[in-house]
Amino acid sequence: MPFIDYYKILGIDKKASEAEIKKAYRKMARIYHPDLNPNDKEAEKKFKEINEANEVLSNPKNRKKYDQYGENWQYADQYSKQNQQQQHYRKQYGNQAGFESGSHDFSDFFESMFGGGFSGSQFRGKPQFKGQDYNAELQLDIKDVYQTHKRTLTINNKNIRLTIPAGVEDGQVIKISGHGGPGSQGGPNGDLYLSFSISNTTQFKRDNSNLFTTVDLDLYTAVLGGETTIPTFDGKVKVKVAPGTQNGTQIRLSGKGFPVYKKEGHFGDLLISYNVILPKNLSKKEIELFTELSKLAKHEH
Repeated sequence: MPFIDYYKILGIDKKASEAEIKKAYRKMARIYHPDLNPNDKEAEKKFKEINEANEVLSNPKNRKKYDQYGENWQYADQYSKQNQQQQHYRKQYGNQAGFESGSHDFSDFFESMFGGGFSGSQFRGKPQFKGQDYNAELQLDIKDVYQTHKRTLTINNKNIRLTIPAGVEDGQVIKISGHGGPGSQGGPNGDLYLSFSISNTTQFKRDNSNLFTTVDLDLYTAVLGGETTIPTFDGKVKVKVAPGTQNGTQIRLSGKGFPVYKKEGHFGDLLISYNVILPKNLSKKEIELFTELSKLAKHEH
């Protein structure tokens, strides 16, 4: 299999930061996404390479291995362990165990890993390696995660049917076992790490399972009390307003917030801050009444 330069695939420098890698991946993925290039085999191949490059370079540990071992980065841990074993047996047995003096390059290592090379029984057979872990990002709207729902993702040309739990948060990462790359020599598949990018264009600010919003309240209801209609995430409700409600007063509606992650039927609270609106363009009669109220207030004090 020819070597693929992941940095070149994403069009970035080897010193690129994590943010630059993420930005480059998103840019390239948009260009070559299968939905935008139907029946284009070259674009499909390029999109697969872009995802593969991102899966490696966006993971600091895997990126370090890739920078050191190149195309053989997945076997870095085994190579390091094998090298330690070689050094141990050299010290203990010299060349009696079938070791050559001097250094061993990657090709020697892989020859020994897959059946050739060493005569010692501890090196017989073919070790099993877990497949490569994949990383993917799913972009959703906050309304999408208000209820549990199912969604089909296409990862490396494979459709994966997932249940997205209500209450998933922006930036949250979940592990989906066995949906990564295939293992080698009969080893298990890798895992899929799915991160969520959740946009929010609603009037509600989210903090875990609680929601926050500001609601305008007319002066007369604030002073005299009464009722007002409050918007919630799933509809409107009427609430009572206490007489003398001040600007900035906050009330809490229990259970009217966002779903609690993986706790079916549990919701956070909705916290509402009142913004008392002063009347404008008063009529002559209103001015007279406010003037009278002002005189009464001064007289009482």
